Amino acid sequence: MGYFMKVISLWHGCSVMEAQRVHLFKAKYLFNSDLKPALPEHPSMQEDLTRSPSYTVTCEDYVHVVEFSPFSSGSPASLLAYAENQCVVVGTCLFQEEDVDVDGVQFSVLRAFHYDLRIDALAWSPESRLDRIPTIRFCTAAADRKLRLLTSDLQDRDEVKVMEGHTNYINHLVFEPTEGKQIASVSDDHTCRLWDLDGNETTLLRLGSPGLSVCWHPQEVFKLMVAEKKGTIRFYDLVTQQAILSLDCGHTGPLMSADWCLANTIKVGAVVGNDWLIWDITRSSYPQEKRPAHKDKARLFRWSIANENLFATTGYPGKISSQVFMHHLGHPQPVMIGSSSIGSGLSWHRTLPLCVAGGDRKLCFWMTEM
Repeated sequence: MGYFMKVISLWHGCSVMEAQRVHLFKAKYLFNSDLKPALPEHPSMQEDLTRSPSYTVTCEDYVHVVEFSPFSSGSPASLLAYAENQCVVVGTCLFQEEDVDVDGVQFSVLRAFHYDLRIDALAWSPESRLDRIPTIRFCTAAADRKLRLLTSDLQDRDEVKVMEGHTNYINHLVFEPTEGKQIASVSDDHTCRLWDLDGNETTLLRLGSPGLSVCWHPQEVFKLMVAEKKGTIRFYDLVTQQAILSLDCGHTGPLMSADWCLANTIKVGAVVGNDWLIWDITRSSYPQEKRPAHKDKARLFRWSIANENLFATTGYPGKISSQVFMHHLGHPQPVMIGSSSIGSGLSWHRTLPLCVAGGDRKLCFWMTEM
């Protein structure tokens, strides 16, 4: 415990005693002090919580990946991209909660980009803007183990840079969020790699098992979180390229997805086996909360950007219907359950308590309360 608190004090730039006082104060108000057994699931309770999508958008093919841009587009609408079998569609979304003149959702396609391979992961650059000179920049991962950085002015200038180095399936990628000059990716090849915008690999972090998720600190660009399949989540100092903190699932099932809460960076969440887990990194390397989520294994975990206590999880795709659970830390059961036919992907709106999942020829959006 002594070593753990020393690391935390360095992380927050305060003394050990200050760190202890801070984490005890935060713990009192953010989390229950002890893990509580989950309430038994009652079929009627699940039925009461199940909701059809608040809004849907029709697509031409099965949606494999869908991502809201977590950054401002410089316009009232939010940027959204989704990947079909050989195409990435980029558009804008505006909802009636944002504009009284909108009936439900207004989705406008900006451009469709053709790919020869199916896209398995996608990340937005903070440099994507629609004001001034429109620029779209995102990066994709495909089955050929390559990243492709696409930059477009949405007219006649498209540039694609291919990044090669991974030797196995790429599971997740993210842009450095302040300037967007670097990309981090994790793979089944037991590595996390950093790339510059010229396509050069700049850093190689070797992992103990497949890398499933990677997240950048929203302000401090030298801090990176990497989640491994074996259940270890590490935080790296990119200056020294050393791990400065690690979390443990304390669980036998494989970790499938993890996320760093950008609204409050002491919170980390993950899905492992059938369960969701939550950590307060100022308290312990083991999770403070753990509850069963999906009967057929959980697949994705995503924190809301708009509310630090709201998050969503998905079941494994490939079933006739995959469920999206929306959770609030103050509630033992999901606050809403959405169902999407053959659902895939999960992403939160930047300012609304609204998430989207891909389905069979459609995007499904669910709105919940803050």
